[in-house]
Amino acid sequence: MTSTVDIANSALNLLGASNIAAFDENSKAARVINQKYPGIRDDLFRQHSWNCLVRRTTLAQSATTPDFGYAYYYPLPTDPYCLRVLEFSNGTMSYPQDNMHSLSGGPVFVVEGRNIVTDESTAKIKYIARIEDPNEYDASLIDTLSQRLAAEIAYTVTGSGSVRNQMRADYIDKLSQARNVNATEGAPQRIEASDFIEARM
Repeated sequence: MTSTVDIANSALNLLGASNIAAFDENSKAARVINQKYPGIRDDLFRQHSWNCLVRRTTLAQSATTPDFGYAYYYPLPTDPYCLRVLEFSNGTMSYPQDNMHSLSGGPVFVVEGRNIVTDESTAKIKYIARIEDPNEYDASLIDTLSQRLAAEIAYTVTGSGSVRNQMRADYIDKLSQARNVNATEGAPQRIEASDFIEARM
């Protein structure tokens, strides 16, 4: 079983610092980790389509509609919380955001605030979720999160610019390795950018 404290202590160990028992304990390391951990975690999660964080759902249409440009609002999920939309579907075709265009040439959907706006009467998404339980993370993501945390708190904990720079370099290497492992897990997906338009004609 892995906890957020375990991840924090892995980061502190990389810096040669003492372990903490809890995020809310009265120590300098705990205070800085407690402040920075949620933002660091969410930022790392948004940087890549981590397989262990991917969720799918059908969105409920909002009773409120956009003033112009699109027909519908669809609030983004909050349980688990949506950090990044990876794929949108009208119930028939599914595409990454950067390949989707309507017949008018504009995007089929746009994320605005905590809503998706679209003309589609059905909205399904695949997304990166804010999963707070580390036991749902794969080993590479846990290691990468620990390394990122170490890089972010290095100067505060050690007072050393050289240690901070080394931790940042190590994080870049760790992130690249984790992304490669994540990308090669599962069967490759073939995406045809024109299919969505063809299905609407």
